[in-house]
Amino acid sequence: MMVEIFNIILSIIILFLCITNRQKTKKSVEIKNNKIVLIDTSILIDGRFLAVAKTGFINYSIRIPRSVIGELQLLADGGDDEKRTRARYGLDIAYSLQDLENLDVKLLQDSTTASEGVDNRLLQLAKEYNGTIMTADYNLNKVAKVEGVEVLNINELVQSVRGSYLPGEKLMIEIIGNGSEKKQGVGHLPDGTMVVVENGESLIGSTVEVEFIRTLQTAAGKMMFAKLSGKKEKRIEKNKVSGRKLPAKIVKKDTKKPISSKAVKNTKKKKSKKTVEDSIIELANKD
Repeated sequence: MMVEIFNIILSIIILFLCITNRQKTKKSVEIKNNKIVLIDTSILIDGRFLAVAKTGFINYSIRIPRSVIGELQLLADGGDDEKRTRARYGLDIAYSLQDLENLDVKLLQDSTTASEGVDNRLLQLAKEYNGTIMTADYNLNKVAKVEGVEVLNINELVQSVRGSYLPGEKLMIEIIGNGSEKKQGVGHLPDGTMVVVENGESLIGSTVEVEFIRTLQTAAGKMMFAKLSGKKEKRIEKNKVSGRKLPAKIVKKDTKKPISSKAVKNTKKKKSKKTVEDSIIELANKD
């Protein structure tokens, strides 16, 4: 009887420990997923973060400190026209972020103003809430890393997803096929991006230098357009797309028919036969 009671008590203890451990694990996962990201003034003025947030890639809890809004308000009321315009735009971005349904955005009530400076306030809040600072400010990015605060720099994000080549840059590329439009040639970048080359159809099989004109980004992928820049390498004739051998050197055939021997004799006879006029001229010369 005592053994059975002991086994029941032991089972209850084990079950309690398992439930407690599971709750702790679940709580730690929730804390990790609900990581707080503090938004800097430069992010709101920049505006690019709103476009990124709309895509659904952001899975963090966004907190906008009240001191950041206070700084924007101060700039919006200032006398500098440029700063006033950018500050008002930043306030509009803050409102638009709060209006997104797929993103957890809240205002963090720290204080209206930061006597120590907004950057220092952000560093302090990040340490207090064990959060991350999102900024476009180069100096704040460096200071945060020095102080051991995790930082997300939107400029680094943009740099990592930007096109490999910008309009005006040049590159040697092999044209391997025809484009969808007349006189277009098609090549590819090392990462597989298709490059459509204007007037490149006649240079299929050649490696030429092209200058990039523009980039077309769609949901299906990226495509670049370029024009010929001038330089080109020798084309390997056997790689011609048509697959047919190049014709040998064309020799113009003599379209004139060969003159037969009879025709030659007849022409000689015609030449040797004298006319009446020729005879009269000879007689006059003898006299």
